[in-house]
Amino acid sequence: MVKVEKIDGSKVALEIEVEQPVVEDALNQAYKKVVKQVSLPGFRKGKVPRPILESRFGPEVLYEEALEIMVPDAYDNAVEEAGIEPIDRPEIDLVQMEKGKPFIFKATVEVKPEVELGEYRGVEVTRELKEITEDDVEKKLDAMRHEHVKMHVVDGAVEQGDLAVIDFTGYKDGEPFEGGSAEGHSLEVGSGSFIPGFEEQVVGMKAGEEKDIDVTFPEDYHSEDLAGKPVTFKVKVQEVKRKEYPELNDDFAAEVSEFGTLAELKEDVLNKLKEEEENRAKTVVEEKVVQAVAANSEAPVPDPMVEREIDRMTGEMEQFLRMQGLTLEKFTSLTGKTMEDLREEKREEAGQRVKANLVLDAIIEKEGIEATDEEVEERIEKFAESYGQPVETIKEYFEAQGQSNVLRQEIKFRKAVDFLMEEAKITDVAASEPKQEE
Repeated sequence: MVKVEKIDGSKVALEIEVEQPVVEDALNQAYKKVVKQVSLPGFRKGKVPRPILESRFGPEVLYEEALEIMVPDAYDNAVEEAGIEPIDRPEIDLVQMEKGKPFIFKATVEVKPEVELGEYRGVEVTRELKEITEDDVEKKLDAMRHEHVKMHVVDGAVEQGDLAVIDFTGYKDGEPFEGGSAEGHSLEVGSGSFIPGFEEQVVGMKAGEEKDIDVTFPEDYHSEDLAGKPVTFKVKVQEVKRKEYPELNDDFAAEVSEFGTLAELKEDVLNKLKEEEENRAKTVVEEKVVQAVAANSEAPVPDPMVEREIDRMTGEMEQFLRMQGLTLEKFTSLTGKTMEDLREEKREEAGQRVKANLVLDAIIEKEGIEATDEEVEERIEKFAESYGQPVETIKEYFEAQGQSNVLRQEIKFRKAVDFLMEEAKITDVAASEPKQEE
């Protein structure tokens, strides 16, 4: 039996009663575990009868173990009976635990809040769609030329943009310093990857030439021994390599694509850029529609849900950094921020995401949006194709990780967004020029 009491905010208190026969069964199980650890004169270890055990130590000796047996199932059953959706771990308080009586406890838990939906059909938003021009196509083709650049050795002097293969040794106060030497180092002159003032002095050197280069380390250099200090590098150029960009012609098109002519490649680039722009605009307008619907609705945003969303966002950030060869710890060290700083920066956006998801959930329920078994199967097949794994392997993974319901929920969310997009009033406008950002 369960009594439900709503507390302020989105908390609920459940007073849960467990019938005496169930209590007795749990006490018996508890006795079988506890007695193995008890030794009393006149009895072999583990053979003390329950009445004597309770008489000697009190019936409470079994309560802790019995509670661990009873509470989880009783709580789960009460949650199902009450029809609530907890979003956090419950606080458990003992109300009654006496021999021969039902066991009563109170579970206070934060639940998924109720959403008061506003107008969600026909919200008005604008879609900014950038016109793809010939200039955009040329920029893309130029980027493709840079991707297929070739390097060739030249006899002349180093110029800006060249790759100088150098040996160098750095000296401070006439002594070599740690980490200041290398052989066969490839330096792209003009990249700004070396100490300020170094690359400019490499310009004009030729293969085989040696030179002393004087520079001063920046005041904020990470090594205190070198920060702000003047040093001398003895530099020798091994060879000079210059970039050779391919010409934009039919040969280039045949080399980098499945097309035989430059005209065909240009048309393909144009179509792909248009598709990318349409996808970008679609993503942006979907976010606008969902945020507009969320703004029209009332939904409390519980802290536990925000914290979980921040966890997810920092997890995404960590994954992205790993792809760039960084760790979260290294990133915080470089930026001078703590994990608490990063989490706080994400709090507002996390709250917006939580509210949007709560509103979408409410729309799913109100509109009766479902994810069919066929749709789930189709999504699993796409995962299998993407990862090059058998469908059964992916299916077993989702089931083993308990992610099947998550997959089904994602499908519902996608269908809910599609529904809102179909109902929305979308006006196309020309995209404004992007602002220059540092």
